[in-house]
Amino acid sequence: MAETPKSTPVDAPLKAAKPTLRTIADLTGFAVTTVSRALSNAPQISAETRRRVHEVAAKIGYLPDRAAQRLKTGRTNVISVLLDPHEEILGYGTSLMLGIANALKDTPYHLIVTPSFVAGSNVDAIRHIVRNGMADGIIFSRTEPFDPRVRLLLEQGFAFVTHGRTDFSTPHPYVDYDNFTFAYEATKRLIARGRSKPTIILPPRRMTFCQHLQHGFMTAVREAGVAYEIPDDIDLDCPVDEIRDFVSRRAGLTDAPDGFVCGGEVSALATITGMSDRGLTLGAEYDIVAKQTSKLLVNIQPKVETIYEDLVDTGFRMGTTLLAAIGGETDPEKLQTLLKPTIVFPARG
Repeated sequence: MAETPKSTPVDAPLKAAKPTLRTIADLTGFAVTTVSRALSNAPQISAETRRRVHEVAAKIGYLPDRAAQRLKTGRTNVISVLLDPHEEILGYGTSLMLGIANALKDTPYHLIVTPSFVAGSNVDAIRHIVRNGMADGIIFSRTEPFDPRVRLLLEQGFAFVTHGRTDFSTPHPYVDYDNFTFAYEATKRLIARGRSKPTIILPPRRMTFCQHLQHGFMTAVREAGVAYEIPDDIDLDCPVDEIRDFVSRRAGLTDAPDGFVCGGEVSALATITGMSDRGLTLGAEYDIVAKQTSKLLVNIQPKVETIYEDLVDTGFRMGTTLLAAIGGETDPEKLQTLLKPTIVFPARG
């Protein structure tokens, strides 16, 4: 006698079939065409029907067939993010990606992350994405004054947004932090604390935000008429041990700086270690004002004064800006954001 197969409970399938428009139609009682239009948020479909369809789609884990959508609309529903390894700023990539993901949460768009290495050809990565139609829009950072990636995307009319500005006369979408104001206010704070020779370790000279940081720093020291120093043989992209060793060597020479503007928490910690190697104490022989992007520095070195940059908010704004650009927005005022630092220094004796 043949053995009767054991039945599998409905709520515990061995392998659930991929939900389709027909699945949603069967569950809601709407026609397949109505479901399709509701998922596309067509205005002809009532708000209640759209709500119900989206609710069921989310519950069963429905995902549209991206290949079919591309044939129908010409869009990939993909956003490509070229992400640089950015050791100077703690949590840089994670925070930006969280913000971008929040901006895309209720949209059909998916993120694809491509590592972008300065030593390689970033232009080739952009060209590959555009030429092969791999995304509807691109996000990238660490811009140069006349960035070839920006030039290429402007020429191609391809939607993008940058974290950072350029010197092109043609407007393009960007979200940037006001590094001029950061450096200016940080330097003024050091001078107000009685420091007579502030210094700043800048990013690589090819980066646009290097200009902004240097301009802010130089404006402050010239207004105050104090001595200053800008190292030529080290930058923020150098390994942390090189920054530490440089600070230690410089502290052992005459006329050493006594105030430091640090563009991130990593360089601040390297500076503290280098000065400590020379027996110098933070808050006594020298002060630091650093850019803060996490809670690490203020928790382990509370004597470091900080100015905050919210990278999650930056990522969110980049995501919404790119969606606007993909949607056809061309007004620069709606596509360009310069985030002003909030300056709140504690009262100190």
